[in-house]
Amino acid sequence: MNTKKIKIGVGFATGRKHFQKVLKTYIYNWCEEYGLPQNKSIEIHPIVAYDLHFANAKKADFTNIRSDLKDLVSEIYFADAEFIKNETDEMVRRNVMNEKEARLIFGSGYAAKRNAVLYTALKKGMDYLLFLDDDEYPIAVTNTRSAAVWGGQHVLKTHLKYIKNADVTNGYHCGYISPIPQIAFNDTLKEEDFKEFIEALSNDIINWDTIHSLMKNGGITYADPGIITGERAEEVPEANHTKFISGSNLCINLTSPEKVHPFYNPPGARGEDTFLSTCLTDRKVLRIPCYTFHDGFSTYNHLMDGVLPIKLKPILPESEKVINRFYNCCVGWIRYKPLLLYITQREEYEKKIAQMRSTLSETLPKVSAYFGRDDFLKIRKELDRYDSNVQMHYQQFEDTKKIWARILESLRCEAESA
Repeated sequence: MNTKKIKIGVGFATGRKHFQKVLKTYIYNWCEEYGLPQNKSIEIHPIVAYDLHFANAKKADFTNIRSDLKDLVSEIYFADAEFIKNETDEMVRRNVMNEKEARLIFGSGYAAKRNAVLYTALKKGMDYLLFLDDDEYPIAVTNTRSAAVWGGQHVLKTHLKYIKNADVTNGYHCGYISPIPQIAFNDTLKEEDFKEFIEALSNDIINWDTIHSLMKNGGITYADPGIITGERAEEVPEANHTKFISGSNLCINLTSPEKVHPFYNPPGARGEDTFLSTCLTDRKVLRIPCYTFHDGFSTYNHLMDGVLPIKLKPILPESEKVINRFYNCCVGWIRYKPLLLYITQREEYEKKIAQMRSTLSETLPKVSAYFGRDDFLKIRKELDRYDSNVQMHYQQFEDTKKIWARILESLRCEAESA
């Protein structure tokens, strides 16, 4: 009796030059999990959407994959600009969408790269799609002893165990998830001031309680041993009509394509995972027991060579790299907060935006003085700009879902006629 092969795509929306090293680590991880390539019951297809501008990379940084690694997995697909242009040109020709709509779905930004991966997975007949980031690795770290304790994680295998009975599965993250450094509060920036600043930027995931706890750990998130050793998956609770997920260590069930939503973020913002979260209220979303280690500052690449630190370094605001990452994340959060409020708490929208303006006017000068950076003051202008455009961004968000429905119908017809 022949059993149908399971086809799983593993998507990377990447721009970092060390991508190939990350891919090698995961391929070896999959070999351990599934005994590739001898295992004939599963096909694993890496799907790569790369950005040449993020770190001034070259095409070869992503496409020149070693032949011995290629031999361990099924076909590798590149959802690059050339592939997407050919696909969108054909869809424009067939009146599936127009050029403006093509740019909205597949243009620039984080959501566009994820949509390119998602489209490719659907077109190539994947059953499931696992998103992984290029700065996270299949290991977990705990601090239950005097030294850090590390353990490998069966990321793909755990997702595949649970995704068959869910629409979305989302694992956990440890390591350097938060961009907020450890702050020594003083007369320039008091703890209460910083708390108000974070709460002005925050959502149901980014909030003062979680941030304050992280800061006490030097900005490091350690894995929960109970989750690592357990096998229990829990449904993600709904909050403000949203089931919050992260954009990586994230698996999407593609066996019912009509239930799959696209990604969207306002121009120049992040939040593509957050806005997808607002589309999942009638979906089964599971938090599953597997971790990835997030190397948010790209300082632990040696983990992929088997070098395991005895102790993790705290995030201190002592370098431009750390301060820049914190600032850029603050800008990203403030750019998508208006649309998130508009979608989830529209009756309170004007009141909450007014509260944010007041809080930022009070706290931004103190934050700017503490970090010695005048550009923190620009965050208030970013709020004003994205507030003034929130209705346009909401319309884009809604249009994205309508365009995507036409794309799915086009793919269905294409599959039926093949």
